[in-house]
Amino acid sequence: MLPLASVYHLGLARDEETLQASCYLNKLPEAIAPQTRVLICEPMLATGGSIMYAMTELTLRGADPALVRIISVVAAPTALQKLSGAYPSLQLYSACIDEGLNDRGYIVPGLGDAGDRAFGTD
Repeated sequence: MLPLASVYHLGLARDEETLQASCYLNKLPEAIAPQTRVLICEPMLATGGSIMYAMTELTLRGADPALVRIISVVAAPTALQKLSGAYPSLQLYSACIDEGLNDRGYIVPGLGDAGDRAFGTD
């Protein structure tokens, strides 16, 4: 659908104890040209740790948050508050905003472990 688009991958995993994101794969370019539009596909925004990590990596490389669009299936208020506080010009589209997070940092009611089911991981 976007034949001229460049595709980059950023692999993040959340520590289930601390709920902090850690990076296991970073294939972002060293620099992002001015005026580059960035589209992030992030199915679930729970604590906001992973998307904040991604936004930090992008802005360090020169991405303008006003030109970033995040597409999400479900989001929790916690992640939305973190993003809006740090990047007020950022635009985000989500099919649903759920009630909140449980004590494990999972979205409630959420989708369950959709990422694990989709990729066969634990």
